Amino acid sequence: MNIKGLFKTSLIDFPGKVSAVVFFGGCNLSCCYCHNPLLARDSDILPVIEQEEILSFLQKRVNLIDALTISGGEPTLDKELLSFMKKVKDMGFLIKLDTNGLRPDILKLCLEKNLVDYIALDLKTSPAKYSDLCRVNVNTEAILFSLNLIRESSVQYEVRTTCVPQYVTVDDIHEIGNFFGSVSMWYLQQFVNTAELLDPETQRLSPYPRVYLELMKKAALNFAEQCVIRGL
Repeated sequence: MNIKGLFKTSLIDFPGKVSAVVFFGGCNLSCCYCHNPLLARDSDILPVIEQEEILSFLQKRVNLIDALTISGGEPTLDKELLSFMKKVKDMGFLIKLDTNGLRPDILKLCLEKNLVDYIALDLKTSPAKYSDLCRVNVNTEAILFSLNLIRESSVQYEVRTTCVPQYVTVDDIHEIGNFFGSVSMWYLQQFVNTAELLDPETQRLSPYPRVYLELMKKAALNFAEQCVIRGL
């Protein structure tokens, strides 16, 4: 398995739960605003944390934490993900999965096998800008398929959009909603340029002011039962 990081305790990754977080290396996107380019693009140079080490750690946290958040990178790229999730579920933990939605086949199996309890799906920008933002050709229909799978399930979920100036505007929020449809919870995340980003040019962009993010929230509420701004 390609686990490259472990955060032992988080109060914010899984809403309402105390979780540990594992980070899988590698990604099928190259988002210009990615705040961990080493994990996403050059994870081969990072040491692997063996599955047995993660499971041993979790065994010691039974009754102390509620869940494991599986993040990345993009965890659905790992061939051993499903077997790992089953082992974690068999230990009694809830599982949250962070994904970009480009592997609906894997997501479908996670849902069918009852391996996931909460899903966070990235809706990065409007379909017209997706490939520009992510620096690869993106099949947005695959992401829509993933979202439909989630909506048809009973699993709790959220969608998230990082509000990168130029790449995500109020108009783009409308376009995201028009293409992907209604959702239960939509988080708008403030763009952060204080850490190393995958694209140095993107790092020179200034985050939106609160007033503009509030306009984005107003637009998002046309398509979401709830919308929350993170990072202010």
